[in-house]
Amino acid sequence: MAVKILVCDDERSIVRLIQVNLERQGWEVVTAYDGKEGLEKIMSEQPDICVLDVMMPYMDGFEVLKNLRREPSTQKLPVVMLTAKAQDKDVLEGYHYGADVYLTKPFNPMELVTFIKRIIAGADSDGSKRYDID
Repeated sequence: MAVKILVCDDERSIVRLIQVNLERQGWEVVTAYDGKEGLEKIMSEQPDICVLDVMMPYMDGFEVLKNLRREPSTQKLPVVMLTAKAQDKDVLEGYHYGADVYLTKPFNPMELVTFIKRIIAGADSDGSKRYDID
């Protein structure tokens, strides 16, 4: 079964760039273009990993992340924040809310692929995630 990754960003060109690079790895990609749609698709599609922008309409990425960490079914979902918000306070806020990785734009798509491969390798052999969010 292929790894399913949700990519949520309001910039369609960024979503497409990420999608092409992830699909080249043989991974299934689900897309969303705002925080509300992203949260809905996470619940309905149950991806293995989420790539999430911060600055989006309807609900920003930090709010999506907080919702994920409050919900038992998604609190261990690995989340890669990929955003232009690069100030120290933003990075710390992302990790505070439970981001597994915080990458800033502009970004190298292969760096994103590398981080996702590391997350996949960190899954236990039974498929459960090793992340514990307090």
